[in-house]
Amino acid sequence: MHEHVGDKLMKDSSSSKWIYVSFIVIALLVSSASIFAYTILSVQTQLSNLQTGLDAQKQQLLDLQLQMQDLQQQIEIFNYTYAANQTGLMPWPIIYDQIKHSVVLIQTEVGLGSGFVIDRDGHIVTNYHVIEDASTMQVTFLDGNITDAHKVGEDVYSDLAVIEVNPDVTELYPVVLGNSSTLIVGEPVAAVGNPFGLSDTITAGIVSALGRDLDAPGNYRIVDIIQVDAAINPGNSGGPLVNMKGQVVGVNTAIISGSGNFAGVGFAIPSYTVSREIDDLILTGSYKHPWLGVAGIDVNLDIAQYIGLDEPQGFLIVDVVSNSPADDAGLKGGNQTVVIGGTDTKIGGDVIVGIDELDVRTLNDLAVYTERNKRSGDTVNLTIIRDSQETIKSLTLGERPPP
Repeated sequence: MHEHVGDKLMKDSSSSKWIYVSFIVIALLVSSASIFAYTILSVQTQLSNLQTGLDAQKQQLLDLQLQMQDLQQQIEIFNYTYAANQTGLMPWPIIYDQIKHSVVLIQTEVGLGSGFVIDRDGHIVTNYHVIEDASTMQVTFLDGNITDAHKVGEDVYSDLAVIEVNPDVTELYPVVLGNSSTLIVGEPVAAVGNPFGLSDTITAGIVSALGRDLDAPGNYRIVDIIQVDAAINPGNSGGPLVNMKGQVVGVNTAIISGSGNFAGVGFAIPSYTVSREIDDLILTGSYKHPWLGVAGIDVNLDIAQYIGLDEPQGFLIVDVVSNSPADDAGLKGGNQTVVIGGTDTKIGGDVIVGIDELDVRTLNDLAVYTERNKRSGDTVNLTIIRDSQETIKSLTLGERPPP
């Protein structure tokens, strides 16, 4: 009986020990798990802090790179400005930023083109063909302002026109007109305008040639034209051609292309022509071109040999307009048609070989001289060859009649 009770006590004591041990083991396991979890959490926190630090360092590096880029741009702008102060030349980005506010988009019921602000009174220069036959005109500025415009003056013979907007519509930024007569072949230039309606476009190139001419109404020629290889497309017409001083040296006007799109050859009316005509176009609505009243052909080698000239140069008068300055001065046209070099040629007229102190080799020499230097009512001295004799005829220039 007593042994049985003792055994029971011993068993109870043993069970309590195992329970106690179990609690200790569980406590140790929980503690270890807690320590492990804390360690993991601590490592994760440290890794997160490290990643945050790396991200911050990366951002600092990016900020430093941006600051370096800004500093580099500032240095470049400083160099550009310094170079401009030393040479008067500027890079295209600065020139574009300077002139873009002066260039406008002109829309009519028949098409679109470009133009540029010439003064703060609201006058805008463009091509005649841009606003030809237009009954309504709409002008869009860089800032988005849109306004109606009306025609002030036009010159079909130079393909120039002046339109006017209300100067209170927006702030106006007149261009600076340069001197196109100082241009040289190979000089960098840029065309600014709205090709195909794509506003605020600039294309750069060089002056390819000077002294070109283009067709004008009435069998006349637009003379003194600038040829460029900067891309000029439909919509560019009327926009400015600028040099590297930011000055307007021409009005983009035409291209030579079978497709009607740019093919490497573009033309611009020289700023010299704009300067010469602008006051008359604004004040009177037109410009009076000096006029002789003759028609003819340039003397080539075949003609020179046929009519007995020593050199193949000069302008052979074929016809004299009745009651013209040339007619009043007694100039003679041709009186006989012969075949020269396979072409019917009217001979017997005077050959103009000089005007004032300038030698005339072709009609272009004669036209450029009179356009640049003379006005209607001025007197010129023509050197002519008649019947193999050289003589001088004094002539008072008239006003070219409308086409």
